[in-house]
Amino acid sequence: MRELLSYSFVMPPTIFIVGCLAGALIGLGHPRIGTIVALPSSILLYLFAMPAVSTLLTDELVMSVPTSPDLARAQAIVVLGADYKFGDGVGIPDSVGLLTLERLAAAARLYRRLRLPVVVSGGLVTGSEVPLAILMREELEQDFSIPVKWVEDRSRNTYQNALYTAELIKAANISAVILVTQASDMRRALWSFNRVGLDALPFSPPETIQSINFRDFLPSAHALYQSFYALHEIIGLAVYRIYY
Repeated sequence: MRELLSYSFVMPPTIFIVGCLAGALIGLGHPRIGTIVALPSSILLYLFAMPAVSTLLTDELVMSVPTSPDLARAQAIVVLGADYKFGDGVGIPDSVGLLTLERLAAAARLYRRLRLPVVVSGGLVTGSEVPLAILMREELEQDFSIPVKWVEDRSRNTYQNALYTAELIKAANISAVILVTQASDMRRALWSFNRVGLDALPFSPPETIQSINFRDFLPSAHALYQSFYALHEIIGLAVYRIYY
């Protein structure tokens, strides 16, 4: 339930869309109360839909992640699952989403450079029948020709990624791993893996850094999407530190 709620409409900034609608409906009978609800929601929705704000939130997540870690001590490569692309159940099978595919491509380049054993981690998502890690293994082995040593297919969140991966690889006396995920997701992932006793080294797909201009103060759907995931990570890290 906790994982389901974390991606639902109750998370900011999507909750502000509900606030705008609720304020408008309340305003039909009680204009002053409706304004009190709708106006702050509208302002906050606009702010989080600005690329300038979403960029600042993302920068807050990545600024503390080491950019050039020493990978020489690593003993394995761990790739975390992200998104799931559903098929039609007939001719189009389920597959990994674009974020996961980007991570797998980065892990493939890393494997060809270091030749370390690969772990894929990701369990079932809502509505799926095949764990994400199984699809990740198929993608790496069939399309990238990269062997997968371990498959962790029970996890439902980032902390479980770390916990169940640690159970798999500590039996092989592995304690230092390269963690492959997007830079904006790395902070919570590093915290989780360090929390379960693994020495995690960050490795992210390259990202383009863009300077802010006047267009970044105009709202866009992409910026709202970025703000949602940035806030998800910021809130999630705070919750993890309390719960785990």
